[in-house]
Amino acid sequence: MGVRPAFWGVACKGLPAVITVSVWFLFLRKPFVLPWPAYAFFQIGCPPGAQRADGGHPWKIPCLLLRTNFRDERRGLSLATRKIFRTKIRHSQQAAFFPFTGSVEMMSKPIIGMNADFRAAAGDTPAFSYVGAGYFESILKAGGIPQIIPPLDELDDIEQVLDGLDGVLLVGGADLDPQRDGWMLHPTVKPLDPRRETFDRGLAKLVCERRMPLFGIGVGMQLMNVTMGGNLLLHIPEDRPQALPHRDALDPAHRHTLEILPGSLLDRVYGDGELRVNSRHHMAIDEVAPGFAVTAKCPDGIIEGIESKSPDWFALGTQFHPEANTASALDMRIFDEFIDGIKAGIDARIQDNEEAVRLVA
Repeated sequence: MGVRPAFWGVACKGLPAVITVSVWFLFLRKPFVLPWPAYAFFQIGCPPGAQRADGGHPWKIPCLLLRTNFRDERRGLSLATRKIFRTKIRHSQQAAFFPFTGSVEMMSKPIIGMNADFRAAAGDTPAFSYVGAGYFESILKAGGIPQIIPPLDELDDIEQVLDGLDGVLLVGGADLDPQRDGWMLHPTVKPLDPRRETFDRGLAKLVCERRMPLFGIGVGMQLMNVTMGGNLLLHIPEDRPQALPHRDALDPAHRHTLEILPGSLLDRVYGDGELRVNSRHHMAIDEVAPGFAVTAKCPDGIIEGIESKSPDWFALGTQFHPEANTASALDMRIFDEFIDGIKAGIDARIQDNEEAVRLVA
């Protein structure tokens, strides 16, 4: 472990390492950086015999908290892992007391980022950004914390925002501009505001590269598909003349039936029986991106739901809108599945990293 400062010897003789660090902060007022070997020493350098009934070390979690409280000097644990451990400490009533005894449960809510729509200034109306309330209310009801992301211009800024999120929801809106993907602009296409589309495409690219938990709704699902290499039907009535109506200008609550792939997430949500979902779109997925499976279709063959086939990426999309006021109570369970899946992933990473910490120590 190399040469240690004099105060390390005190910690070795039985005084808690936490007290040593506290004195350092209170009296020396200097930045304190713990390299990885020092972190391992922290965990094993506490009084002999101080073990919990389950075999865990009573100082392990507090030491992790101290180890992960620094910014540029952080080493040894991934950003996601550091956030997980800090979250466990912050939301545990037991973590405020030393020595630590018992186990810590994951009690925090996952933070879900969602993109915001944008309207450019027009006349006397200033530019503004907004999100339909159904999106963030659905996240709240499912047990998550929504964080609205305005259309940022710099990819580095988006990266920094993503560092603090547990998942992303791509909301619905107008149409993607097919010219950005090398296609001609169909006269029925009403593109998103250019600023929003530029931001959405950058956000989706980074989220997909990171394999962050992702849920796309409406144009959000279409963007997922395009980002990962798929393409779109630009106007269903022309591209699929035999298709059922998927949009009715006179009926905002227009619905059609849905066929679900057995064993999929949507199958867990809806189960057996006839299913009808809202429908207000004229574009749709044509070729599905590699790595994704079609998990819901209209009887006419139009794709209404996709899910990632990769075991290390929790991603899904729906063409219909489970957050809308025209949705059913059953549709809301898709958000429950999304949030529950993120929580399960967080718990799994906690266990994997705690095992890695034990091996290092």
